[in-house]
Amino acid sequence: MDKTHPFRALRHRNFQIFFAGQFISLIGTWMQQVAQSWLIYQLAHSSMLLGAIGFASQVPSFFFGPLGGYVADRFDRRRGVIFTQVTSMILAFILAALTLTHVIREWHLFVLATLLGIVNAFDVPIRQSFLVQMVEREDLMNAIALNSSMFNGARVVGPAIAGLLVATIGEGWCFFANAVSYIAVIAGLWVMKPRPAALAPPTSPWANIVEGFRYVTLTKPVRALLLLIGLASFAGMPYTVLMPIFADQILHRGASGLGILMGASGVGALIGSVMLAMRSSVRGLGRWVSISAAAFGTSAIVFAFSRNFTLSVIALVPLGISMMVQASSTNTLIQSMVPDALRGRVMAVYSMMFVGLGPFGALLAGSLADRIGASKTVAAGGLLTIMGALAFTLRLPALRGEAVKLIIAQQPGAGEPR
Repeated sequence: MDKTHPFRALRHRNFQIFFAGQFISLIGTWMQQVAQSWLIYQLAHSSMLLGAIGFASQVPSFFFGPLGGYVADRFDRRRGVIFTQVTSMILAFILAALTLTHVIREWHLFVLATLLGIVNAFDVPIRQSFLVQMVEREDLMNAIALNSSMFNGARVVGPAIAGLLVATIGEGWCFFANAVSYIAVIAGLWVMKPRPAALAPPTSPWANIVEGFRYVTLTKPVRALLLLIGLASFAGMPYTVLMPIFADQILHRGASGLGILMGASGVGALIGSVMLAMRSSVRGLGRWVSISAAAFGTSAIVFAFSRNFTLSVIALVPLGISMMVQASSTNTLIQSMVPDALRGRVMAVYSMMFVGLGPFGALLAGSLADRIGASKTVAAGGLLTIMGALAFTLRLPALRGEAVKLIIAQQPGAGEPR
């Protein structure tokens, strides 16, 4: 298959199995997220509780991510992903049972969301570091891009199905469908035969985790990439939390408008994933990171001050594109530079910065929005992201030499990440 073919990673049987199973499972995951938000709103009519559950489901990535990275580098990753998927399935079945028997309460949702967040804190670094065992190194970037495409494709399909199911048969069956969807990915993982990985030597968990942080701290290109994605997550991504305010109070389009706005961002993210899937090497990705971060901040500012619904929808498409390009390009560059024995721990730090910092930014954004308004809050986050992109761009020439050496050490003949 041609090196520029957008689906070249699918020539590997293991990735074919993983891709098909994950797509089905992720549709169920998005169905559950939409149904859970609607259910908690019906039970409590509390926006604060909605925010609290969102915080509870994401913040474990910040606190438990390093331990997840340790597990990813010390133990069999395929078995690790199977364990996290089985655990997630059990939690979904419990949620479905509680809902279908009409005994569900707010605290049930809060506890289950927290437990799922802890599971995901282990799942993300294990699954991300597992990709390299399913494809050849030259197809790793395409596998990461296709993985992102799959995530965003499910992000478009899942909520649409959930809307129909919630309206016709209720939230409980959405949760049940999500639980059943895990069977596909678990079955695929069970029959998969991935290449062996170089695991970290047996040391204490604490020493193992510290080694991962030390690598990130001392490796300037990796550190710079993680700081920029962390800034974008903390300052820029909270626009999603404030989206209902824009849909209802600023643009006056209500729930239907909210769905269109979220969909526009999702379509943009899907386009960004496809753009990356068309690339054949890491050459130029450093520049893509800086440009996409600046574009993300600029799009956020345009959206923040728009009072026209059409313009707001249009602004969210490049916002979604740039967000996904930055995140996936950062992921690809880091995975191209990091030694396999450290891969899980470094991807755990990536998860901490990209996923774990988001809830803290959302809390701050919510507090600021009460004082200065949602528009100024989103615009301030966009401005901070642009400043971070500028700082990264100025340092890029100095970082390039070390990045090239790291990439060549892991993947001989790789291109220069300009």
